[in-house]
Amino acid sequence: MGKITGFMELNRIERDYEPVEDRIKHFREFLIPLDPKEVSQQGARCMDCGIPYCHQGCPVNNLIPDWNDLVYNNRWKDALDILHSTNNFPEFTGRICPAPCEASCTLNITDNPVAIKTIECSIVDKGWEEGWIKPQISDEKTNKKIAVIGSGPSGLSCAQQLARVGHSVVVFEKNERIGGLLRIGIPDFKMEKNLIDRRMAQMEKEGVEFRVNSHVGINVTFEDLNRNFDAIAFCGGAEKPRDLPVDGRDLKGVHFAMEFLSQQNDRVSGKNVEPSIEILAKNKNVLVIGGGDTGSDCVGTSNRQGAKSVIQLELLDQPPVREDKALTWPNWPMKLRTSTSHEEGCERNWSVLTKSFEGDNGNISKVNCVKVEWLKDENGKMQMSEIKGSNFSFQVDLVLLAMGFVHPIHEGLIQKIGVDLTNNGNIKANDSEYKTSVDKFFAAGDSRRGQSLVVWAIKEGRQCARSIDEYLMGKSELPR
Repeated sequence: MGKITGFMELNRIERDYEPVEDRIKHFREFLIPLDPKEVSQQGARCMDCGIPYCHQGCPVNNLIPDWNDLVYNNRWKDALDILHSTNNFPEFTGRICPAPCEASCTLNITDNPVAIKTIECSIVDKGWEEGWIKPQISDEKTNKKIAVIGSGPSGLSCAQQLARVGHSVVVFEKNERIGGLLRIGIPDFKMEKNLIDRRMAQMEKEGVEFRVNSHVGINVTFEDLNRNFDAIAFCGGAEKPRDLPVDGRDLKGVHFAMEFLSQQNDRVSGKNVEPSIEILAKNKNVLVIGGGDTGSDCVGTSNRQGAKSVIQLELLDQPPVREDKALTWPNWPMKLRTSTSHEEGCERNWSVLTKSFEGDNGNISKVNCVKVEWLKDENGKMQMSEIKGSNFSFQVDLVLLAMGFVHPIHEGLIQKIGVDLTNNGNIKANDSEYKTSVDKFFAAGDSRRGQSLVVWAIKEGRQCARSIDEYLMGKSELPR
């Protein structure tokens, strides 16, 4: 694939970014795309590996060497067709996926993988620019109706696949806008929302109906869905945030990350936020608890809002700057990752346990912490212990809890229908049929597998669609 000696002749080049001092003044995307000729050259770096380990690293099963080779040979439309054969929304993954494919790339042994994510995004962006991406409208209708609950990446991919084989699909979204966490949680500076609107328009022409402000189990009954639809796909995500039950948690100024992020996305969309519930970082000392992607998004948003300072705490030890290749490759490595938001200004601290919050007049003003160490017990399991005498405190005005999500929200639909759950609180269904314990009720995405990546959500939505198609028609031509 690519040019046989390309990886020896060409260096890895990625998309660039606007300077920090410019991009923190706005909430738009700040990626600077590569010139198409440079993208083609990057495609030339893809090796004739024999075993393309990038396939193993890609949850959505992208045919990466194939479209790398096509881009190298300037066959962009063919590359787009191959890309879309496995991924409904590569413009999403090309922006917000952490690219486990690159970690698995053979060239990553020397820390110089093919720029797969950059190439992927370039292909689909060019496809939209050239007008190559059009609705795929089924010539035949099956007269089968499917309800999809949730409009995140799993729900959208499930709905689109089902519509393309002739089923009538209705997507129910409890919020007033379509997109799930892509819409309300991912900051616009990482992914602008016109990308979702563009796909919605395509899907509507393909026959998908979107119903917003439709909260199944609250203002839409499950009985109505069960009566009016032949199958139901639950793609509601893992929305229950992990809390921090310490003294002072109820002080004003301590919020879940998604409360903070969704408000800013509302502002960007032109929606007014009520002053009584407004959360802003402007001129405040901000503390972000949690070191993952959501925490990073809180850092970038706080800086754009004009925070006085931003500190981020992580309970786990600081990862190594460089992974042990012999131990981890081609699997996803544990190593220190610095996001573009971190580069914009943030003090990062590891191995820190938050003990309590203190306040003045009911408002958060102080956080008390202790350093911890992680050691293996006699069974080889990592255990945390506090380091004696390492207690410390600092002043804060706003605390954002970004410690992940534990499972889907049980209150409402899940409790009412009594669907079986796993020990972790997720909906119980296997990853081949996606059937639950309730008849006609399927589950996919984070609500089934737990908090995960957008690529996993897209894959599960696609596979769930195939399972539903087989359930209704006895067979399916949709890809596995």
